[in-house]
Amino acid sequence: MKTKAVRMYGKEDLRLEEFELPEIKDDEILVRVMSDSICMSTYKLVEQGKKHKRAPQNIDTHPIIIGHEFAGDIVKVGAKWKDQFKEGQKFAQQPALNYKGSLASPGYSYEFFGGACTYCIIPPEVMELGCLLNYDGESYFEASLGEPMSCIIGGYHANYHTNKQNYNHAMGTKKDGYILIMGGCGPMGLGAVSYALQMENKPKKLVVTDISDERLERAREVISEEEAREKGVELHYVNTSSMEDQVAGLMALTDGHGYDDVFVYVPIKSVAEVADKVMAFDGCMNFFAGPIDNQFSAEINLYNTHYTSTHILGTTGGNTDDLIEAIDLSAKGRINPAVMVTHVGGIDSIAEATLNLPNIPGGKKLTYTQFDMPLTAIADFEELGKSDPLFAKLDECCKRHKGLWNTEAEKILFEHFGVKPLAEI
Repeated sequence: MKTKAVRMYGKEDLRLEEFELPEIKDDEILVRVMSDSICMSTYKLVEQGKKHKRAPQNIDTHPIIIGHEFAGDIVKVGAKWKDQFKEGQKFAQQPALNYKGSLASPGYSYEFFGGACTYCIIPPEVMELGCLLNYDGESYFEASLGEPMSCIIGGYHANYHTNKQNYNHAMGTKKDGYILIMGGCGPMGLGAVSYALQMENKPKKLVVTDISDERLERAREVISEEEAREKGVELHYVNTSSMEDQVAGLMALTDGHGYDDVFVYVPIKSVAEVADKVMAFDGCMNFFAGPIDNQFSAEINLYNTHYTSTHILGTTGGNTDDLIEAIDLSAKGRINPAVMVTHVGGIDSIAEATLNLPNIPGGKKLTYTQFDMPLTAIADFEELGKSDPLFAKLDECCKRHKGLWNTEAEKILFEHFGVKPLAEI
């Protein structure tokens, strides 16, 4: 079967190509990819090329398919998995395999397995690890966004607090505590806000910072303070650039208590140092942002670590349980991963968007791989709709959903570009 895919041959070398996939083996599965959201981690991969820890050294002759936040349909099932998977089923997948100590992962390491393509082959280790999941949701994009949401959920689960009586660690963020998300108005930060408002151990107060009034305003539009109050959480959006003293200003929002859980969502030294200074007794800081610089560091207060039990950890990726939780919560409408999405495009937009990702404003770039379409900001739909009926229809649809991408909009695209169910192909 032929596939069209964005492949990486080396540092900053991405090519959209059509080529023949090999026949699947008895322990493999052929899938049709429908949606693939672009991750900053892929940009970091492309910037490093062979130097990236997950990239094979022979990519110049055996290029890999990029993209790891993808979902789609199962087309053909190898004999080994016939009892577990059925042709025509939708799937989601967990890319963090950690298979027998290997760093190999879809979108980074495989010649025929990645998300930026029309069809790909899922190798046996994915099924052996339980990382290929049946997905019953209505839309594909929510399954794609299940992967970044699983990373967010994993961060919440990884935080911990200590018990001086027996030294047991209580896993997760502190119930009825104070949570601070620094740099939290980007796509991942908004996903973190969405999750915090519905999780079992909700905070009493959630403070989200940014330095852009525009991003803060969008955050308020998609997740309002009133919505948070209805769910029992006091939510504050704060522009720290307007604070004369960030530490004093942030501490004042907790009446001097400090933050029980702090998430750092931007890899900026000064932000990490402020985060360290505003932790409460037994406070936990999660350095969530992944820096490109492998020498990135910041100063921390070890006096506080010793006397007030503050502690720091970092998380990257989520596990399969986190992905299952993300998909389930999304299907039930308890979280809304669409808050992350600001742009939509087709397979032809992936290479350029990935190479220029830090320079494209907004949040998540969601792509659909079965057709070509320029990467387009949802905010531009209205203007484009004056001359293009497709964007007029998409604009009306998104406005009915607080300006967010949604299942109805996805269906409009599929209908417009003639993307049919597998049974009709």
